[in-house]
Amino acid sequence: MGGIQKKKYERGSATNYITRNKARKKLQLSLPDFRRLCILKGIYPHEPKHKKKVNKGSTAPRTFYLLKDIRFLLHEPIVGKFRDYKVFVRKLKKAAGKTEWTTVERLKENKPAYKLDHIVKERYPSFIDALRDIDDALCMCFLFSTFARTGKCHVQTITLCRRLTVEWMNYVIASRALRKVFISIKGIYYQAEVMGQIITWLVPYQFSHDHPTDVDYRVMATFTELYTTLLGFINFRLYHSLNLLYPPKLDVKAEMELKEENDDDYAMNSESYLEKLSALSTSLAQVVATAEEEEGELDQFPVEDEDMEKMEAKEKEEKQLEAQKKLFEGLKFFLNREVPRESLAFIIRCFGGEVSWDTSVCIGSTYEVTDETITHQIVDRPNIDKQYINRYYIQPQWVHDCINAKILLPVEDYFRGVTLPPHLSPFVEEKDGDYVPPEKLKIMALQRGEKPAQEQEDEEEEEDEEEEEEEDDEEEEEDDDDDEAEENNLKKMEDKRSKGKSLPVKVTAGKVKVENPARLEQEEKAEEKRLAIMMMKKKEKYLYDKIMFGKKRKIREANKLTAKRKAHDDAEKSKKKAKK
Repeated sequence: MGGIQKKKYERGSATNYITRNKARKKLQLSLPDFRRLCILKGIYPHEPKHKKKVNKGSTAPRTFYLLKDIRFLLHEPIVGKFRDYKVFVRKLKKAAGKTEWTTVERLKENKPAYKLDHIVKERYPSFIDALRDIDDALCMCFLFSTFARTGKCHVQTITLCRRLTVEWMNYVIASRALRKVFISIKGIYYQAEVMGQIITWLVPYQFSHDHPTDVDYRVMATFTELYTTLLGFINFRLYHSLNLLYPPKLDVKAEMELKEENDDDYAMNSESYLEKLSALSTSLAQVVATAEEEEGELDQFPVEDEDMEKMEAKEKEEKQLEAQKKLFEGLKFFLNREVPRESLAFIIRCFGGEVSWDTSVCIGSTYEVTDETITHQIVDRPNIDKQYINRYYIQPQWVHDCINAKILLPVEDYFRGVTLPPHLSPFVEEKDGDYVPPEKLKIMALQRGEKPAQEQEDEEEEEDEEEEEEEDDEEEEEDDDDDEAEENNLKKMEDKRSKGKSLPVKVTAGKVKVENPARLEQEEKAEEKRLAIMMMKKKEKYLYDKIMFGKKRKIREANKLTAKRKAHDDAEKSKKKAKK
């Protein structure tokens, strides 16, 4: 028997994978450098289908990469930079050991550096691809911008993240792109619509916290390195799409006002500029000052009925969106020092409101608390020394709930010291048969321009009570009259009987029974459905029963929750009545 003998594990899936150690040796990189390279290039380990075959009969746990991916990394220019940096560190140590300080300084001046621009372009071929993947970048940059400067992370990284996040927030304000806000335990979730893409990100709360010890900051810093480059590109492109200067600069008028407000600046202009930008209280400078163009109306073309309906629905949505963007226009807010300033200033400015705060809290306040044109003062403490009669004192939740409801909610439920209504998540959408909380039903009624069901019930109850009181008074008056009338009737009947006259017989007119065609059609359909279920095959019947059981269970659960809620509300009402 001739021919070449086929060796084991040298063909098929065994040749498509490579272990991490072999890949590292092939690239001549240390483990931390290999890890960094994989993160930057977006290369991840793969789990082979036949692990034992790939592992050459061994069952030991190993990390595998695709051989094709590792071959791509061989030509990566950053690999050369990593090697250059190793040589630089070795030379620096040697020079420092020999106390050759001139050599040390020269080496530090020529420290090797690398850029990630080509990687960003490679991973995101189009701008929309980059926008779709910006969620993680925003979350990570906002997280790093809140870090304390304790040495766990480079200070330059923290300041860069802070600058990029401030630029992003200023863009969202300028474009009025914010749509939803939700306060959670983790932080505040925001959702914006940028160039047709829905972007959701999380901003952690500004607490002074210790860094957790069980987190690998080197891995996080590598991700942040890529994300800061990506976010810088995106900010640059977005600013130019709105005809704004990049890096952003304050409007000339706004800057002059700020200088007048803060004559005794506590820092140099170069240092305080980022803080003025991060105050989020002033508009940004444009590349070319343009006059506001009048929006031209779209031409109307004859279309089919279906297209017409879609067009009308789209127009309605656009009108609602425009109204939502101008939600706080004409309103002036003042933030007390105890409320989260940055979050509220960002949200209020996104929807056209004016906002200010005390000068001791932060740079960039535009008017004082004594300004009589302030409409809403946001507070979160039980007592205030001085109150003004021409403004509302409300809790911060009102701002967030108004944005999610897309209307200005009644301020009575959010007054200082009042127990707040539940803060509902705007990211939850109930389907048919799901339980809808009464607070959401109330908001939906307000959106439709109706009175909430609870208020209607209260009004009806008050009306019923008034009617009952009136009826009681009338009944008391009528009782006396009825007694006299009955005596007179009895006397008349006795007189007629004595004279032999028969009593008159009353005949009531009959009503014609009207058949409801809609009801008959409904009954026929129900009958057809029953027959169809009876005629089903055994397998289909089993599946149908299973589906219907699930639906009924959902409805039962929703009804239980509704009943619980009703019982709770009834108990609250009875308590209120008892108090009254």
